[in-house]
Amino acid sequence: MSTKQYDYDVLYIGSGHGTFDGAIPLAAKGFKVAIVESGLIGGTCPNRGCNAKITLDAPVVLQRQFEDLKGIVDGSLSINWQKNVAHKDEVIGGLPDFISGLLKSVGIDVLSGHGSFQDAHTVLVDGQAKTADKIVLATGLHPHRLNIPGSELAHDSSEFMNLATLPKRLAIIGSGYIALEFATIANAAGAEVTVITHGDRALRKFDKSFVQTVVDDLQDRGVQFAFNTAVTSFEKADDAFVVKAADGFELASDWVLDATGRIPNIENIGLDKVGVAYNAHGIIVNDHLQTNIDNIYASGDVIDKTQPKLTPTAIFESTYLKQLFAGETTAAIKYPAIPSVVFTSPRLAEVGVSPETAAADPEHYTIESHHIPDDWYRQVGKEKLGDNRLIFDKEHHLVGATEVSAQADDVINTLLPAVEFKFGPAELGRLVYLFPSISSSAFGQL
Repeated sequence: MSTKQYDYDVLYIGSGHGTFDGAIPLAAKGFKVAIVESGLIGGTCPNRGCNAKITLDAPVVLQRQFEDLKGIVDGSLSINWQKNVAHKDEVIGGLPDFISGLLKSVGIDVLSGHGSFQDAHTVLVDGQAKTADKIVLATGLHPHRLNIPGSELAHDSSEFMNLATLPKRLAIIGSGYIALEFATIANAAGAEVTVITHGDRALRKFDKSFVQTVVDDLQDRGVQFAFNTAVTSFEKADDAFVVKAADGFELASDWVLDATGRIPNIENIGLDKVGVAYNAHGIIVNDHLQTNIDNIYASGDVIDKTQPKLTPTAIFESTYLKQLFAGETTAAIKYPAIPSVVFTSPRLAEVGVSPETAAADPEHYTIESHHIPDDWYRQVGKEKLGDNRLIFDKEHHLVGATEVSAQADDVINTLLPAVEFKFGPAELGRLVYLFPSISSSAFGQL
């Protein structure tokens, strides 16, 4: 500990999962810790990301289940958008104070304001200097905005989740996680949705055929897709907003969501002043999450990395830094298998070796495919869509799994330990799951 020389042992810039999951146990061990935050405590995920999104999606899941069981369950279901948003606010409204209470309970100083470097050991918080032995950059990402005429007429994901009234016609620019998840939610709540993207496919990092299952289902539900369409401007026309693109494309809409990605928060925090290396993908770190400046580290989505920029990754990195700073390890970070999921309906989830990688290397991998409606357990809920691919190495250890289905997230979570720990027949034989359950169904395929 170095607080005799500095105000703090560790100072974090940003208060999201890249910070608090590790900062709290670090402070509980007696380290003097501060967190600088200019917005809501907890960062993106609790306040304007995961927690809000999954709450808005909950009625969609119920609606889909009802559709599958229609005729067995009678009646009709519709989503009340205003009450759904109000419920979302109830769920997430108390999270900043809850997280702040956890921070303060272990003696962490929460410094409200904008933090920027004065030197390698000094951060100015709205002009007031605070010093620390080690500094962690955990500033996360923010929505990318198209740099085109009329860009101010479009909105970002946070604004969508706070809409008091759902627009009748919604244009979504982009085809990643946010675009397809919000297209799913808005369509289910009754909006006329058009997804516009410059590429020839959606969700490019996921299995192409499984993505097509999601897109086909959305199209069957009335969502329009405009692929290979490069948006050139947004214009106001009477009571509508017009999206214009190359080759004369025009679309009138009541609201425009710019979901063209997220970019690292690396501006205006003094990185150039102290010489921290970064690029367009984020802050460059070594295998100890250390920047090129010895006492400055980074955690969470702001890092330039190959691992998915997701909340679980940030939690793992934050916890690793706690262990490193507390002297519990000197080893490089060793990332586990990190799953990804798109919360469309059906869900699309994956972990480990992809089907594409396995297909290109048949010497080392085998692929087993399953059609979800063929599984008796999925027939209980009359699931009509879904497939998965399980990837095995030559010793028949499960090394990857990809699924598109209503319960794909639960399936991948269930299979995750087998992928991470390379369970063989002996280990698998010791796992006795509740029956009947989705976990029993998933492991029965191994």
